[in-house]
Amino acid sequence: MGEFLAELRVRIAEISVSLQAARAAGDEFLVDAHASELEDLHRIAVRNGIDPHCA
Repeated sequence: MGEFLAELRVRIAEISVSLQAARAAGDEFLVDAHASELEDLHRIAVRNGIDPHCA
């Protein structure tokens, strides 16, 4: 689970940064895409007993 959790944390952090950048650029398409991916990652975390806000 250690490697899985580490990768999940990295992906959540990367997508969060990308989402902020898309919002700052006003790119609604990328905002929607990154928000959707972030929701998916949060769902995966919860399904595996991980708090996505701490991940």
